[in-house]
Amino acid sequence: MATEKTFYLETFGCQMNAHDSEKVIGTLEQQGYTRVDSEQEAGLILYNTCSIRDKAEQKVFNRLNDYKALRKQGKRFGVLGCVAQQEGEKIFERAPYVSLVSGSASYNRLPEMLVQLEAGQTRITGLNDRETSQTFETELTARQNPYRAYITIIEGCDKFCSYCVVPYTRGKERSRSSSSVLEETRRIVDQGYSEIQLLGQNVDSYRDPEGKLSFAELLGAVGQVAGVHRVRFMTSHPRDFTREIVEVIDAVPTICDQIHLPVQSGSNRILKAMNREYTAEWYLERIGWIKAAQRPISLSTDIIVGFPGETADDFIQTMDLLAQVQYDCVYGFKYSPRPQTPALTMIDTVAEEEKAQRLQVLLDRQREIQRGNYAKHLGQIMEVMVEGANPERGQIKGRSSQNKPVNFTTRSLIAPAPGSYCSVRITATHPNSLVGEAVE
Repeated sequence: MATEKTFYLETFGCQMNAHDSEKVIGTLEQQGYTRVDSEQEAGLILYNTCSIRDKAEQKVFNRLNDYKALRKQGKRFGVLGCVAQQEGEKIFERAPYVSLVSGSASYNRLPEMLVQLEAGQTRITGLNDRETSQTFETELTARQNPYRAYITIIEGCDKFCSYCVVPYTRGKERSRSSSSVLEETRRIVDQGYSEIQLLGQNVDSYRDPEGKLSFAELLGAVGQVAGVHRVRFMTSHPRDFTREIVEVIDAVPTICDQIHLPVQSGSNRILKAMNREYTAEWYLERIGWIKAAQRPISLSTDIIVGFPGETADDFIQTMDLLAQVQYDCVYGFKYSPRPQTPALTMIDTVAEEEKAQRLQVLLDRQREIQRGNYAKHLGQIMEVMVEGANPERGQIKGRSSQNKPVNFTTRSLIAPAPGSYCSVRITATHPNSLVGEAVE
């Protein structure tokens, strides 16, 4: 029988959402709640939602409907995150058994909202608008990964890309002080974490409220904290990406040789319609900085196909950029209209079948590029962070500094522990992974 102060939390979406959930879990536990493994065991059921993908809100309502019968057992429901902020009090109308609706910009108010919930209130909201200046900082983070720790350094977005709902669901850009970021880094290193990932909707839009450090300087400072072995960051925006970021990657060995730099399209006409505020030439100049670095830096990106008005020629320009950059990884998506966005008023001129065909062409070509890129690692010895074991194959799995999956064997009778580092010689390559053997 579920007790009143037990909770179950399910998370959808990106690393930002996953890390938000870690902080929400820590806050709940500090308020005397106990986390359980299933909805059936929980007194309070929470869904931390993402609204980036097509039909995200409908998926949330379907999920809530799946568990509608549980309300008869006296359970309470809450919807958190982007869909909560986007749909607001309409959630109460469509799912009357939901008692709590809170966007991410209101998580600082969670303790008081929980008090209201415990007092029997049934329509509790945390729906801050874009003007909030608060960031969600807490020492109560319940980190779910034993060796990789996330640190959010900037929340919100001011870019207003015409297809994106994030500025409306996560508020304006607001950065944490560099002092608080470095203090958190030192604290979690003392707890045994060796890989730090700095997070933000646009991480290189970071502006230190203390006026001390630029994003690149903060990145370097985190990388030089004693005990830090690897530092990653995402996501960057081409408008704010500077040569200084490449220089600090070269200067500080602990900063991973990997950059995610979303381009979205290779067509200047489509980039303008997307309100990306740069051209393909501007983007390629930054790629040039990265390729000129002293050590090879792995590149990944996001691409949207079938944006309203995209012609066959626009798509060819995207394919040309793909061939020129030679990414190690591409996250490709078909355009889908999102609520509240300017693109919603544009005529969606590309048929779904054409979008699907273009996406398949893109992914097929990218697979061949990756096959060639990964093959270059054959015979190399690289450092791999161990993430666990694959008993079925008798392999250890992990990731390189470039964030490439590496599956390897070892002659040691004792398997390396997750979070440890091994030198691995690459003996075989695939388009999405590397295979090797530990160098004893």
